[in-house]
Amino acid sequence: MKKLPIDYVQRMKKLLGEDYDDYEKSLTCSPVRGFRVNTDKISVEAFERLNPFSKEKIPYVPNGFYLDYDKIGNHPYHHAGMIYVQEPGAMAPAECIDIEPDWKILDMCAAPGGKSTQLKNKLGEKGILVSNEIIPSRCRILTGNIERLGLKNTVTTCMDTNRLKNTFPGYFDMIMVDAPCSGEGMFRKEDIAIDEWSLDNVKKCAQRQREILENAVVLLKKGGYIVYATCTFSLEENEMTVDAFLRSHPDFEIVPVKECVKENTSDGIFFEGCDCESIHLARRFYPHKSKGEGQFMAVLHNKLEKEPDTYTLKKREEKIDKTVTDFLDSVLTSYDKENVIMYNGNPVYFTPDFEVKKGAAFSCGVTIGEVRKNYIQPHHQFFMAMGHLFKRKIELSCDSAEIKKYLHGEEFETDIENGWAVVCVDGCSVGGVKVVSGRAKNHYPKGLRTN
Repeated sequence: MKKLPIDYVQRMKKLLGEDYDDYEKSLTCSPVRGFRVNTDKISVEAFERLNPFSKEKIPYVPNGFYLDYDKIGNHPYHHAGMIYVQEPGAMAPAECIDIEPDWKILDMCAAPGGKSTQLKNKLGEKGILVSNEIIPSRCRILTGNIERLGLKNTVTTCMDTNRLKNTFPGYFDMIMVDAPCSGEGMFRKEDIAIDEWSLDNVKKCAQRQREILENAVVLLKKGGYIVYATCTFSLEENEMTVDAFLRSHPDFEIVPVKECVKENTSDGIFFEGCDCESIHLARRFYPHKSKGEGQFMAVLHNKLEKEPDTYTLKKREEKIDKTVTDFLDSVLTSYDKENVIMYNGNPVYFTPDFEVKKGAAFSCGVTIGEVRKNYIQPHHQFFMAMGHLFKRKIELSCDSAEIKKYLHGEEFETDIENGWAVVCVDGCSVGGVKVVSGRAKNHYPKGLRTN
């Protein structure tokens, strides 16, 4: 690891006191890795029977495991979206509160998608996740990860938080604000975080974080929760930001996190001039105390009484082409016709209970496919999210010759009848094929194929 900036060392010595030496020693160790089981595709119990990776569980994440396995991105289970690789400390914020399965949740700064996919696993059939990322290239990565995990009832948006607040005012029961920060908690993992650190950047980040939180207030329902998180240690970006927010928003309070998170983190720090007597309820995740990188989190609760949703849905203007329903009838065992809608000219599978204005989303729901002349060209997202409902399934094991061929982009032989079929690895969909006369014509996206 690169040498730490002198200003940073002095600040951390003041912050940690006698714990600083243990912290500095922890930075000489290798970064801790982890993964989560995607419970939208497979239960933890079912995955544990297959698990070829580390079996050591993360104590505060019910579906989380520490990772000790090289090149996991090449494994068929990763391609099938059965797992999401994520740093263990970064999993803590989404575990801070109990989430109701019908909530509408917003992840304001979502790329690459770790916290978004973790939150979606906690929602039921009627829950909705909106994941926002301001940078288009990162939004594509975010959308790709949601697609790989086969998540339904999700929306990705690509806009600044000021525009976001005007698009979905008062919509959300919970908002994750994983704010852009100075990245001090990532020093062991990423040398670039050390290169880019400066006192000036800490101050700029704190200013931006306060603006994001202000916009989050507009987006939140009365009685809702904001989980504020950073991967840094500075007081300016953490406790000072929370204290300033609570001072200007008397309708909010800081509340305790779940016990499992509390047990693996340290108290928030009371600083000179702090008005919030309960700032200790904020949590700090230190690499010298828990297995993972640096993280800060605080749960901010709107104390006003929760009200019923007031917005009403507009009548759908676009009709569904019969080609779409005929296609769905031919390939799926069942589906809810109310969930088949048009968005930006494409048929998608998405809840009718949440309106997304035309052009507002980068991706909305599960893209069924492209309507061509008298037929549908199915989208990879459709196979990944709806594969469990397919009439024609090609079941393969993770070590089979066929799955290797498929992930490489090759055809293979099959005895499945002609038509669109989903390829499954140990029960979970990994993509689609068009079966013609005993040959599975490969439709795995070229950009995802193995070498």
